[in-house]
Amino acid sequence: MTEFSDLGLSAATLKAVADTGYTTATPIQAEAIPYALQGRDVLGIAQTGTGKTAAFTLPMIDRLAAGRAKARMPRALVIAPTRELADQVSLSFEKYAKDQKLSWALLIGGVSFKDQEMKLDRGVDVLIATPGRLLDHFERGKLLMTGVQIMVVDEADRMLDMGFIPDLERIFKLTPPKKQTLFFSATMPPEITRLTKQFLNDPIRIEASRPATTAEGITQNLVRLPTADPKAKRTALRMLIDRDDVKNGIVFCNRKSEVDIVAKSLKAHGLDAAPIHGDLDQSTRMRTLESFRNGSLRLLCASDVAARGLDIPDVSHVFNYDVPHHADDYVHRIGRTGRAGKKGQAFMIVTPADSKNLDKVLKLIGKVPEEITLEGVDFASIKDEPRRERSGGDRGRGRDRGRGERGAERGERPPRGPRPPRDDAQAAEAAPPAPVAEKPTPRQPDAEVRERPQRAERPQPADRPERTERPERAPREARPERERDRGGRDRGREDRGREDRGREREPDRRDRGDGDNVVGFGSDVPAFLVRPPPPRSNDD
Repeated sequence: MTEFSDLGLSAATLKAVADTGYTTATPIQAEAIPYALQGRDVLGIAQTGTGKTAAFTLPMIDRLAAGRAKARMPRALVIAPTRELADQVSLSFEKYAKDQKLSWALLIGGVSFKDQEMKLDRGVDVLIATPGRLLDHFERGKLLMTGVQIMVVDEADRMLDMGFIPDLERIFKLTPPKKQTLFFSATMPPEITRLTKQFLNDPIRIEASRPATTAEGITQNLVRLPTADPKAKRTALRMLIDRDDVKNGIVFCNRKSEVDIVAKSLKAHGLDAAPIHGDLDQSTRMRTLESFRNGSLRLLCASDVAARGLDIPDVSHVFNYDVPHHADDYVHRIGRTGRAGKKGQAFMIVTPADSKNLDKVLKLIGKVPEEITLEGVDFASIKDEPRRERSGGDRGRGRDRGRGERGAERGERPPRGPRPPRDDAQAAEAAPPAPVAEKPTPRQPDAEVRERPQRAERPQPADRPERTERPERAPREARPERERDRGGRDRGREDRGREDRGREREPDRRDRGDGDNVVGFGSDVPAFLVRPPPPRSNDD
């Protein structure tokens, strides 16, 4: 066992560590802190829950104690994959650097840019950020990374899973080549190894434990179900919670939608539970996590956003509602319990559809968890009720049935059903008498509107003249040139139709009293137009 006083830390840092209640360093802390104080690059591999955050926080505080921060130019940079992990690192700095004149800022999404920019303008020594928000500030011109002396990448394998490797490579290129770099992770896939070879300068590889191993203080259990029905899984989860003395626990699901469903189901059965996943806003996530930390929330239903690096003390149980798709996630999930040498319980619900994922997990951890049996319930017969297909008729009948049931509760008469068919005689007797057609009454004008005088009808001649036949049209070649268009082409029927319709819309010039001349017919005037009207009779 190694004491913190033997690692070469300053008196102020040792006092802060003693105030937190820790006196003995974990293996990763005992091996990494001396090299980090010397300014060497460190590649730390250790299982989750072994104190990797303090392994880079404590030496960084000591090295930055002598110096002064500049506006928009941080001296140290800590990159974390999730907002919750970045906030946890910020809490560690607040706890260990309380007696030092150091400033730090947290740059994560879901928080106002303006508040973060104000801190950057004043100058900070340590910048703790997620890759996306850090690059956003850089592109806005609010941040320069040319003064970074120490750079830390926490949970590097999670960076790979979340697709942050391109952003991480860009951040490395924006920082000075001569700096101290610290890499910490529970697993070390080949992609991360390539990244360390590219950007780390002769690093010290510290492997406190075999990668992807679970802590000895965690008791792992396995529950097999004969069906993959969600209702059966939720029933098994509630039985596991009632079976053990669960002080507080985390329920992990593979999908965000499943997190909400499981949390809602637990609350419906009287259990104190709340969801946390990436689709929730940051204020809700931080508030839920703080409630779980201080003990006011008993059960936390979470996606893998809460599986990496979160230091939540005294978590008694971890429930894997779904077998994780990636075997490494199982190690991180159950690592939320049994931290810092404490005991913990881990349960995993397995269905026939999880056989492939289960084989990967068992191969990674190198042992088979203890199988337990839940008695008293036939899980094969438990099934979720299928959702009803909605249609227009079903919706109408459903509303009628609902109103009938509610009316029966209030003592009202239920709605009538369809009447039975009757024969023709009964139908004729029961038929109501046909309504008598009433004469339509003329519409009376309003009092305020004056009645318009009716226009006198024009007299019609008694004997209409016979219609004279129109003369035959001349052939196309014999038409005069004036009827041709300017371009030399004959007018088409469509053009003539438009002209005729235009003439029909024009008012009759004879009604305006423009004269008796008929314009537009040339020499071919119909006979009935030049014939005088018959004399009026006295009857008219």
